[in-house]
Amino acid sequence: MNKLSATIITFNEEKNIERCLKSLQWLDEIVIVDSYSTDKTIEICEKYGCKIIQTEWKGFGNTKKYAVDNASNNWIFSIDADEEVSEELRIEIEKLLKNPEFNAYKIKRNSFYLNEEIKYCGWHRDFPLRLFNRKYGNFNDKQVHESVIINGEKGKIEAPLYHYTYPTISSHFSKINRYSDLAQNNISSKKYGITISIFLGLNKFMKMYVLQKGFLDGKIGFLLSFHSAFGVYLKYIKTWQKN
Repeated sequence: MNKLSATIITFNEEKNIERCLKSLQWLDEIVIVDSYSTDKTIEICEKYGCKIIQTEWKGFGNTKKYAVDNASNNWIFSIDADEEVSEELRIEIEKLLKNPEFNAYKIKRNSFYLNEEIKYCGWHRDFPLRLFNRKYGNFNDKQVHESVIINGEKGKIEAPLYHYTYPTISSHFSKINRYSDLAQNNISSKKYGITISIFLGLNKFMKMYVLQKGFLDGKIGFLLSFHSAFGVYLKYIKTWQKN
């Protein structure tokens, strides 16, 4: 079977990282690239025998690429600190690594918001590319909304990866503020005014809550759609302010 390295980037993830690491003990290697955490993240990672590298923040894409470059094995499983490998996913990955049909695989991700599983809002169609052979690709250099670039056909794994996004509303708003600061630097120079910023936010809400049936997720679906819409508005209004 091909050997597999997990790669994780961290910064102050003491509330999440142990759950993630417990689900990865079957891997051959766990590589942590940490941006100088000030909490117990490193202490927890040391307890699980991880390979730990500390470096300055390079943006999401470049930091994840740096983690991949420092792994010992060609097959990479990129996972976030707030994610957890299900037992079904472990079995599926171990099976396919004996004789991989593709050079990269997208994995079904089941996400939780305010500790409740989201089954609509567009999140039910979430298949991020997380398992790949680095000989055939790697992360791009985007500061935010990074992705793995692989040429050729990709496989798909239906066994779930669990994603515990925002346990509180304040944690969501904190990330919205951080991501909108980063995202505005990737938006083209064309002007975004107040009206268009509001329109794009409303459009996001209608897409998630109505078209993607977020209303079937009840109150949590409404809050997720509304807060996500506010994040879109904030990104573009910050771009308007900058310009």
